[in-house]
Amino acid sequence: MPVFRLTDNLVFPDPELAEDGLLAIGGDLTVPRLLLAYHSGVFPWFGQDDPILWWSPPERAMLRPGHLHLSARTHRRLRQRPFEIRWDSAFEAVIGHCSRVPRPGQDGTWITPEMREAYVALHWAGHAHCVEAWREGELRGGLYGVSMGGAFFGESMFSLEPEASRAALAALDARLAAWGFTMVDGQLPHEGLVAYGFKTLPRPLFLAELTEALRVEDHQGNWADR
Repeated sequence: MPVFRLTDNLVFPDPELAEDGLLAIGGDLTVPRLLLAYHSGVFPWFGQDDPILWWSPPERAMLRPGHLHLSARTHRRLRQRPFEIRWDSAFEAVIGHCSRVPRPGQDGTWITPEMREAYVALHWAGHAHCVEAWREGELRGGLYGVSMGGAFFGESMFSLEPEASRAALAALDARLAAWGFTMVDGQLPHEGLVAYGFKTLPRPLFLAELTEALRVEDHQGNWADR
């Protein structure tokens, strides 16, 4: 299996060359490289003591905005409007919570200090966004990801009480549908995403969907006032 070593040149190999998902190693997490990675259908994922690893999985989880699946119980709870939804007002807090939430089957976190710093920079550049669920003045859940054209690349979410992260996800789904987004990338398929309505796409089909999504008008900038 070929794994490419990146240099200072701002370029990625063809993502179809990642036979088992791992495409490249090295490079950096600067804003230009991260934007090129997402534009190419590639994302970084590595542990605390690992080098930077870049992935293009053979299968990807994808959701059509407006087609989010939530349980009847969640719908009843959210109709009561228990949370205040805010946008891009506490990005560093959201990514910090996401890095600390225990994950079943995971020892530690892939949201390392280096990754947090990189995505905060991407946020201030207007490309990374968060959705926050607040209650009684306290941040109770949320999610963050990267926006490019008509694609939203979901990165992580957290919840400090029941339904908080789902409230943020429902708000994101509604906004993306209203803005004409065509896809939400969930990266690696798993049962939790299937329950939300994500479909598993082979890499060639995902890349074709991404190409079309990138033709949609971009929504760069802070989403708080939109």
